[in-house]
Amino acid sequence: MGLELRYYLALIHYPVHNKEGEVVVSSITNLDIHDLSRLVKTYDGKAFYMVTPLESQRAMIGRICAHWKEGFGATYNPNRGEALELVRVSPSLEEMREDIREEEGEDPLLAATSAREQEGKRVPYRELGRVIQDGMRPVVVVLGTGWGLTQEVIRGCHYLLEPIKGMGRYNHLSVRCAAAIVLDRLFVGRKEP
Repeated sequence: MGLELRYYLALIHYPVHNKEGEVVVSSITNLDIHDLSRLVKTYDGKAFYMVTPLESQRAMIGRICAHWKEGFGATYNPNRGEALELVRVSPSLEEMREDIREEEGEDPLLAATSAREQEGKRVPYRELGRVIQDGMRPVVVVLGTGWGLTQEVIRGCHYLLEPIKGMGRYNHLSVRCAAAIVLDRLFVGRKEP
């Protein structure tokens, strides 16, 4: 049995930027729900939060998850339902923090991600991975949709992870690809008890 990790993954749909730099609510996607819940399950996370203020989007997430956890979807692909058990929905970043605070008994540390170079409390992946593995405080890895998290969200986080750099100049990964790289980098060389 492995070490229990006290980390969460959060996908923020508001406040995020669109390509014009405006602050918007981005749309949820079916792929994000499925792929990111499976990612968090694979990397032993406690939960995957989807944060959107829109009731219609929160209801859609609920319907999608229910399809795979109950009835035909559950019998057709039980592994998918198992991963979707980790999905939690919150109307705001603050309400998500409160949920985690109630569950964990303390305020979580937030670690923002950004594809752009940013000023701030940057932390190397291995260092944040050690913080998570030490288990002293719960940690939420915060990813933005659209064209990324707002500066307000980034400034409100305790840490800012280094941007993912590929081999070339192109730098526009899907959030699903970026999340997979982030979690893998956090837990490279993870110690088992």
